[in-house]
Amino acid sequence: MKVVILAGGYGTRISEESAVRPKPLVEIGGQPILWHIMKIYSSYGLHDFIVLCGYKGHLIKQYFRDYALANSDVTFDLHESKMHRHRNGVEPWRVTLLDTGEKTMTGGRIKRARAYLGDEPFCLTYGDGVSDIDVPALIEFHRRTGALVTVSAVRPPGRFGVLRLQPGEDFVAAFREKSNDDSDYINGGFFVVDPKAIDYIEGDATVWEREPLETMVSEGRVAVYRHRGFWQNMDTLRDKAVLEEYWQSGKPQWKNW
Repeated sequence: MKVVILAGGYGTRISEESAVRPKPLVEIGGQPILWHIMKIYSSYGLHDFIVLCGYKGHLIKQYFRDYALANSDVTFDLHESKMHRHRNGVEPWRVTLLDTGEKTMTGGRIKRARAYLGDEPFCLTYGDGVSDIDVPALIEFHRRTGALVTVSAVRPPGRFGVLRLQPGEDFVAAFREKSNDDSDYINGGFFVVDPKAIDYIEGDATVWEREPLETMVSEGRVAVYRHRGFWQNMDTLRDKAVLEEYWQSGKPQWKNW
């Protein structure tokens, strides 16, 4: 199963960092948060990634271009212009990096990836959040419900899209933006998506969390997977500090590798 990661936004709430690099490259424990997200999926055997780049996407490409070299022992024969790698310390990842445009919205970015996805369901997440979510259980839940989209639901504080859930049901009753009065579940990302859901995306200006999801919700085609464990996004410098503190503790909740 492929894993699609939205990594093209401006990261305006963490502009102190994103002014010089895209938010997915902001580091936690010396590694980009994008790396942490990929390690979560990879720990469950999902190694085929499609990263949807936009703002400063060339830096993400440079990171992966140099990744194997930075994590291997090498000998350079300068006279012969050759390089010999002694130890390959990298993960078995296949990473496709797509330039989806700086101003493209989340739905438009997903739609631009359609030709790379095939006909099987794929995982989808944002490039700025980590969790100890059980990915195989999420995938199995999606297959069991027969939904077009399954979204993980979490309950941390913050300004995110609210999911109103029917008691005891496995499908979403409403999807809307969060207000200050909300204490309900929020969209935690970590989706599983049937490629047919991309037909609900009109174009580059379409926001995935609005018209496409709202329409599929109204049709009863969006299932919810309730995650009651750890989840933390990196929306602000405070969030970054929280994640860094978790990492430095030696027991970050999302580290399952």
